[in-house]
Amino acid sequence: MKYVVVILDGAAGWPLPAFGEKTTLEAADTPHLDALARSGMVGLARTVPEGTEPSSSAACTSILGYDPVADHVGRGAIEAASIGIELADDEVALRLNTVTITDGVMTSYAAGHIPTEESHEIITELAAELDDETFRLFPGVAYRHILVVKGHPELLDCSYTPPHDISDKPVEGHLPGGAGAELLHAYMRRARPVLQRSAVNRRRLDAGLLPVTEVWPFWPGARPKGLVPFFERRGLTAAMTSGVDLLNGLAVLTGIDRLAIAGVTGGSDNDYAAQAQGALAALADHDLVIIHVESPDEEGHAGDAAAKVAAIEAIDREVMGRVRRCVEELRVLAMPDHPTPVALKTHVGEPVPFVLWGPGIESNGALSYGESAAAATGLVVDPGSGVMDLLLG
Repeated sequence: MKYVVVILDGAAGWPLPAFGEKTTLEAADTPHLDALARSGMVGLARTVPEGTEPSSSAACTSILGYDPVADHVGRGAIEAASIGIELADDEVALRLNTVTITDGVMTSYAAGHIPTEESHEIITELAAELDDETFRLFPGVAYRHILVVKGHPELLDCSYTPPHDISDKPVEGHLPGGAGAELLHAYMRRARPVLQRSAVNRRRLDAGLLPVTEVWPFWPGARPKGLVPFFERRGLTAAMTSGVDLLNGLAVLTGIDRLAIAGVTGGSDNDYAAQAQGALAALADHDLVIIHVESPDEEGHAGDAAAKVAAIEAIDREVMGRVRRCVEELRVLAMPDHPTPVALKTHVGEPVPFVLWGPGIESNGALSYGESAAAATGLVVDPGSGVMDLLLG
């Protein structure tokens, strides 16, 4: 038996009047997901435990079959692992976004979705002036980067606000808080004049694009310890494809092979067909493949309902369609990690709909795939890590 897991990041959401009180997932034309739902098992899964931040870190950890509380690794450390950073015991890794703040308002948590090449130029400029015995800055993908701070474990206990949680809102009151936070405030202040002089920012302004005005650190993590590899836990070889550092970092920490597939990104320019083809080809020498697609979440953060629907439809057409046509004997799990309601532009921790399909899995009566159809079955998997048990059981 072979297994495929498809994570439609952030695809779930809330009903919208513009869609006749349907969610974006329900409004999307998803014939392949609906077909799987009619002949498979549909339900809701609580991927984010009560009291846990509704981040992809917790939610995707659950989908992989781990406990996001007992097996917790700070997100900064997960993303650091993705780009090969080995943390010392006295170091803390923080996610650091390049952002645009205008008149005290978070205009863009992603600096207008700055491309990786330009973002790397800016990070190089910042590192040249700000790296020292305490701080080291590393470039990631697009607007997502890593700041490593040495000798300040108190940063693990500070309070943080992800910048996507305050899109189009004042940033006052949302800066890092608590013991040691002033260290980060000072770093942010030191970055501003470097950004003002940046040649990249001058080019972006000349082109009518948003400049990077600030850096925003959040999501700290220490050196990971004790995470049991997926193969030891499940007895299966696994591979993953994703366009974002978080999922690639989880792959590194759990011993899941990372697939290098050209065209895979974290946005709407993702090559869905290539991602699906590359993942399914990996079944030749792996028992299980994970296809993580980020684009619905990005459109949810942007508050663009139509673009989110388009992303979901692309996943159904290019990914789920190919999964259904795969000649291998497959069991399939498809689900979002968390909802990203377009009205809110950020994550919530509500349960998400899942569909399981394949040999040995019987229909439980759903006629389509979506939040309402999943709720109507009455099946709730809590904790969400149990969905992996159902898939492999």
